Amino acid sequence: MSELRLTHIGGPTVLIELDGWRLLTDPTFDPPGRRYSFGWGSSSRKLTGPAIAATEVGPIDAVLLSHDHHDDNLDDAGRALLPSAGCVVTTASGARRLGGSVRGLEPWGSTSLEAPGRPAIEITATPCRHGPPGLGFVYGDVIGFALRWEGQEHGALWISGDTVLFDGVREVAGRVPVDVALLHLGSVQFGVSGPLRYTLNAREGVELCRLIQPRIAIQVHYEGWSHFREGREAVEREFARAPEVVRDRIRWLPIGTTQEIDQLR
Repeated sequence: MSELRLTHIGGPTVLIELDGWRLLTDPTFDPPGRRYSFGWGSSSRKLTGPAIAATEVGPIDAVLLSHDHHDDNLDDAGRALLPSAGCVVTTASGARRLGGSVRGLEPWGSTSLEAPGRPAIEITATPCRHGPPGLGFVYGDVIGFALRWEGQEHGALWISGDTVLFDGVREVAGRVPVDVALLHLGSVQFGVSGPLRYTLNAREGVELCRLIQPRIAIQVHYEGWSHFREGREAVEREFARAPEVVRDRIRWLPIGTTQEIDQLR
């Protein structure tokens, strides 16, 4: 049986350690205080810094980058880390922008990580829609990731990526048995676009857990930025009202602390 450890560094950034592999999601390591423009009049201020500095995170075998064009998923310090990673996996359009040996995936495309003495990891891109329908030209391409390897007993490790609830995400329930889910919540909104929302809110998180039925659901991407409209307190309130079959699956990772997944079961 494989030993899986997760460290929530902050925002969308999670260190995944598995049988010698060290993977990093959406690296964001800039200090707090700066305001970032996301285009089309939208912006956000970073409120908290990472729990672990980029210089202290250690060697990274692969970066799983849901998208490269928003600073709350890839900031300057995170971008500076990319060349030192063994590989980077992101959207097909992001791979063209980043260049080099970056691996680009369309939804449901796959690639693999292989190294002597370690289990091969199959990485499959899952669909995301980073906002309302018809505005893809505004928010761009995004993917999630399903990770599978030999020795998994209950299904994949799935990272939702920045998405709202839509049919593409619902499709994951029928195609990928999920053991551990990392859900990007936050209910992102911008004043310039009023009530339009660009990531899962807590209510959608409950519905997604009901559909996917992971053994463990872990919340990330809910703190540290001014455009997150729902923090942990709001998420906890919504999940407290959820059916018991959903509530029993919810876990929180103390930010900056490495957690063995077997201890959360």
